Amino acid sequence: MSANGFSAARADDMAGEARPGGGPAAPLLAIDDLRVDFHQGRRVVRAVDGLGYEVRRATTVALIGESGSGKTVSSRAIMGLLPSTAHVRGSIRFEGQELVGLPDQKLRRLRGGEIAMVFQDPSRSLNPTMRIGAQIVETIQMHGDMARPAALDRAVELMELVRLPAARERLRQYPHQLSGGMRQRVMIAIALAAGPKLLIADEATTALDVTTQAQIMELLHDLQRRLGMALIMISHDLGLAASFADEVLVMYAGRAVEHAPTRKLFAEVRMPYTRALLDAIPRLENPPHATLAAVPGQPPDLAAEHVGCPFAPRCPDAGDRCRTEAPPFAEQEPGHLWACWHPCGVEATAP
Repeated sequence: MSANGFSAARADDMAGEARPGGGPAAPLLAIDDLRVDFHQGRRVVRAVDGLGYEVRRATTVALIGESGSGKTVSSRAIMGLLPSTAHVRGSIRFEGQELVGLPDQKLRRLRGGEIAMVFQDPSRSLNPTMRIGAQIVETIQMHGDMARPAALDRAVELMELVRLPAARERLRQYPHQLSGGMRQRVMIAIALAAGPKLLIADEATTALDVTTQAQIMELLHDLQRRLGMALIMISHDLGLAASFADEVLVMYAGRAVEHAPTRKLFAEVRMPYTRALLDAIPRLENPPHATLAAVPGQPPDLAAEHVGCPFAPRCPDAGDRCRTEAPPFAEQEPGHLWACWHPCGVEATAP
């Protein structure tokens, strides 16, 4: 199937999603009250705590937050890739089908086919003893009845789709013969092999230099638009989210703390944690050797019991109520959700 074939198929799917009367289409992915606990003896780590959001077809949602905020755990819950120590509750619905509790056999059909994932470090994801072509062909044949010659042609097509030069020659190379950016492009090609409707990019640019990061994100953005995929972009980099996402969801301590369309969120930041992340972005106008801003303090221990807002110990605006009562995560303005008793840019009101 050609890239154009992919695009046409996705366009047909999207056209079929329109509801009678012009109502909104059903979300491709709907997560509701997702909770993921890790049991380590008597210790229970609450890695994801009541997360909920939706992903519409052909859109990009960025999950943003520090390490340990629950971004990767929640994405692995979607894929069914969590270890046996994880206890998953809540709902993950993909095209209306519940994934939580889905038998492994049915989940494997979705994984890599309908839903695919690109991981942070391609060096750990690619088999160092297999040629690149063999790894792509293996994935193609796993998700479709295709003879090897046709699968090889499809592998070349995928390599060209992710803009790898001399694609057919690259198939004969091993991972160590490629640069980090090239290896990540190979991982994207493998993820696209079955034409997924949802692609999850988990810190897909973190291990790369700044220039290559931008190239990979531009590639993912272009592929998402051309192929009609939905994309969940997991990152700690608000700058990348501002450039490539349609919506931004900010996570802290396993919870969603702010969620809005990208332009609205950056124009009207409400959560002090989001503001702190923005302030920590280096700026070109800063003088040389200027001290970089950082979010003060440390993230909370997810195995400890918490009262009040989990960000309160690090928040410059925290008051008594913040330390005793957790703010609800709710739509406070049209299209803009946040969880804060003292939101940025909003005058204080009586409880």
